[in-house]
Amino acid sequence: MSDAIKHECGIAMIHLKKDLKYFKEKYGTAMYGINKMYLMMEKQHNRGQDGAGLACVKLNMNPGQRYIARVRSNSQQPIQDVFKKVNKGVTQANKLHPDLLEDIDQFKQNVPFAGELLLGHLRYGTFGKNSIESVHPFLRQNNWMHRNLIVAGNFNLTNVTELFDTLVELGQHPKEKADTITVMEKIGHFLDDAVAKIYKKLKKEGFTKADASPQIAERLSMKKVLRKASKKWDGGYTIAGLLGHGESFVFRDPAGIRPAFYYDDDEILVVASERPVIQTVFNVTFEEIQELPPGCALITKKSGAVKLSQIQEPVAPKSCSFERIYFSRGSDAEIYKERKKLGRLLYPQIQKAIDDDLENTVFSFIPNTAETSFYGLLGAVQDNIVLRLKNSIQIKKNLENGALEKLFSLRPRIEKIAIKDAKLRTFITEDASRDDLVAHVYDVTYGVIKPTDNLVIIDDSIVRGTTLEKSILKMLDRLNPKKIIIVSSAPQIRYPDCYGIDMAKIDNFIAFKAALKLHDDQNTLEKTLDSIYSNCKSNQDFPLEKVENCVKALYEPFSNEQISAKIAQMLKGESINAEIEVIFQTIEGLHIACPKNLGDWYFSGDYPTPGGNRVVNRAFMNFYEGKSVRAY
Repeated sequence: MSDAIKHECGIAMIHLKKDLKYFKEKYGTAMYGINKMYLMMEKQHNRGQDGAGLACVKLNMNPGQRYIARVRSNSQQPIQDVFKKVNKGVTQANKLHPDLLEDIDQFKQNVPFAGELLLGHLRYGTFGKNSIESVHPFLRQNNWMHRNLIVAGNFNLTNVTELFDTLVELGQHPKEKADTITVMEKIGHFLDDAVAKIYKKLKKEGFTKADASPQIAERLSMKKVLRKASKKWDGGYTIAGLLGHGESFVFRDPAGIRPAFYYDDDEILVVASERPVIQTVFNVTFEEIQELPPGCALITKKSGAVKLSQIQEPVAPKSCSFERIYFSRGSDAEIYKERKKLGRLLYPQIQKAIDDDLENTVFSFIPNTAETSFYGLLGAVQDNIVLRLKNSIQIKKNLENGALEKLFSLRPRIEKIAIKDAKLRTFITEDASRDDLVAHVYDVTYGVIKPTDNLVIIDDSIVRGTTLEKSILKMLDRLNPKKIIIVSSAPQIRYPDCYGIDMAKIDNFIAFKAALKLHDDQNTLEKTLDSIYSNCKSNQDFPLEKVENCVKALYEPFSNEQISAKIAQMLKGESINAEIEVIFQTIEGLHIACPKNLGDWYFSGDYPTPGGNRVVNRAFMNFYEGKSVRAY
């Protein structure tokens, strides 16, 4: 998208069900798991650039031998930095043991990440901190093997304060009020409790402390631990974890907000945030990969036995539609088709905007991620040309003076109009000349646009409109088209996200600003803002499940078309010569194109959890009070 917003975090988990000797014999390397993890993380690099981390648990190690390893990085190239450190461990061990790569026992004992359980994470912080302490995986250590907990995830919780307070009531002293720490400590508390209770029973049965350890591993129910820990979580999450004795789990929120896919066979269990990553890295088919159901956890014992368990009751499915529009890789078979459909569904609005004048219309896209939607739009244009031709022949119309030949030769005019100069952006700083520099981030193709032409540009979505206003429209206007039509494959973004996307401040959205200006035009602004603020404030005292989204009232007096027209007026300003029109996907069109991913709260205001309503109200209150702070 032309207005950059930060991606989702990404997870990758590998649980090897065979020992390293098996993989050495079959695949020629004991580094099979490490190599695959590297590929999985690189293939999801679009999901995280603030940091990366990797954790490992080795099975069947003797007391005194290290069996847990973790490395994290927040460098400019975090994945490369992580695996540089992993490979450094191999090199150092190889110096001590020259036959290391052939002697699997030595390899496992001396190489830090030569283990059967691997958990990788790609961090893209939604707000603020980017210290190494904020990078996953998180580690909760204990001398009892079963109480060692490693956690990484793609999540945001809306009720961190309440959850933090419950931890304090339990006697804990968390080092930070953050959802990552809160989640880990919640799970850790009930894990400790479960292990203690099992040990108490084993003691009554006559087991010694040493003999109890394997029995604890066998009897431990992570299903119960996760159920108790997550009872009051409100938010979107996919959370993966490793336990020191060799158990692993991946748990998804009841509304399925955050994505998770897995592949399971007799050798390996693999989990990732995106399906095509697993397809590519492990060369398996679309049908062999499963989506983790909402509210469920995939729990794998040390033995490799995998069980799908219902942890929390699922609610109405609201999987994030932004995953389909933008975040996830477009190489996924379903997502590719959905993005094409998003583009196709926009053509009726575009046809009206260009007055059905294909001869004098040029189609293009910005940025590259909008290319698939662009193909869908072109398909609709081509279908329209064929329909025109059929109708003309059937009614014997346009058969004189070469009109039919002209219709036969009609093609959509497709051009590569804008090329991003990635090198330039790295130089831009926050100073008085910034706007002028930003306006040159894109280069344009000259000589393909006539003064009589409409120029249609499709984008993934329009969030703040800043890049459009400061750069893209000024650049396109240099080509001197008659009209510029900016098309968004996503609906108008009106409400903040609170489940992991970097869209926390409501007054950043151009749709919100347009609604304010429309109220101002009608002299209803002050009265409307006061009323919404009063309702938001009173809702803060309601029980969480009773809180309503009071901000919807801001948009209710206006149609989508009115808001779009105001956005166009705001973007045009005084410096643009061409006529400007902005077209957005409809929410109905979004659901037609993406029928399995109905999460649309940033467009509709219909949040999938009660905490979302509280967050949007808090975001409005922050705006009203002039506070530039996070709403959750």
